[in-house]
Amino acid sequence: MQSEISRQEIVDGLCAAQASIAPKYLYDDLGSRLFELITHIPEYYPPRIELALMTRHADEIRAAAGTGGALIDLGAGNCRKARALFPTLRPRRYVAVDISAEFLDRALASMHAAFPEIGMFAVGADLSAPVALPAVLDGMRRVFFFAGSSIGNLQPQGALALLKRIRLQCAGRGGLLIGVDLVKDEAALHAAYNDDLGLTAAFNRNVLNHVNALLHSDFRLSDWRHRAIYDARLSRIEMHLDAVRDLAVAWPGGRRRFAAGESIHTENSYKYRLEDFTAMMAQAGFRDIRAWTDERAWFAVCYGGA
Repeated sequence: MQSEISRQEIVDGLCAAQASIAPKYLYDDLGSRLFELITHIPEYYPPRIELALMTRHADEIRAAAGTGGALIDLGAGNCRKARALFPTLRPRRYVAVDISAEFLDRALASMHAAFPEIGMFAVGADLSAPVALPAVLDGMRRVFFFAGSSIGNLQPQGALALLKRIRLQCAGRGGLLIGVDLVKDEAALHAAYNDDLGLTAAFNRNVLNHVNALLHSDFRLSDWRHRAIYDARLSRIEMHLDAVRDLAVAWPGGRRRFAAGESIHTENSYKYRLEDFTAMMAQAGFRDIRAWTDERAWFAVCYGGA
């Protein structure tokens, strides 16, 4: 049933007036590997600033979030960001949640070898829907961790809905530690999503490989060019794939023509003013919200109690 739903979601997006592919489909196994490489390039600043903030403010984060409970890592990827939190939060249980289950299983195996005393669980899930957590967490204090400003991939109303679901899953205890990319100079944003090595372009175009596998479509990567632009009015980076020629894409039961220059919208990355984001956290029901930023105010790490 889930694969049928996925295929229909993809078809609906491709057939819309502005064709789109949901950003979650960027993260098949290869896409997850490519994104891991992106986090190491000089232009892509969020991981470095986020890690520096969590290291510099470890004592304050520990005082706010507590220790010894369950750490639930949303969009865990390679689990490296949560690993850096282990000395700070000293969790008894670690739950890694990610849409790319195969990539996640390998990452968690490495984590368990390094921290055998911590009970670890992998959950393959799409964060656009409620996430079923392991029953072993029942009654435990839960700290959710959502790193890398992944919250920015959601439309603001979707981000608020996710924050509300997280607060409810805290069950009145624990809270949320979250990374947020802030509004900044457009040149810095453009460089971060149009890196000189072309890794972001490869990551974006790889979504077509994933769609081909899911939909049995006939996208050719050579027909598409990566484009990332900043929309100041909406305060977001938009990623698109532009057709380089007139073409048609077919899949069982359907097809779509694209004119040269016509695009498929693959991702948004919203950039927030800090006061707007903390207000959203408060609207979702979080309290005693703390925020830490770097010297340039490019990025923030926030914690809110449930």
